[in-house]
Amino acid sequence: MSTDMGTDVGTDVLKDIVGMLVDVVGEDFLLDLDVGLDTTFNEDLALESIEFVALAEKLQRRYGERVEFAAFIAGMDLDQIMRMTVGDLVRHVESRLRPAGL
Repeated sequence: MSTDMGTDVGTDVLKDIVGMLVDVVGEDFLLDLDVGLDTTFNEDLALESIEFVALAEKLQRRYGERVEFAAFIAGMDLDQIMRMTVGDLVRHVESRLRPAGL
């Protein structure tokens, strides 16, 4: 498994999320997949609803209430959720971790 880090998004958050995905779907599943910002949760990772719940729990344990994953996806319609990428989640997490006014 490798990670495509991108340049505009913090690599620490991406590494954290990739680590969480390894815990949720298993390292064997991700061995042949380069998880990067453009990786989709539905098509590329084939995440099921229970795995989304597990990911949300891991996000909350790591980042606390600031990230609010449930609120993040609650603002999306089904098509947006189906097209959501790792990069979308990384950008959301980073925006929630940024101090106010920046």
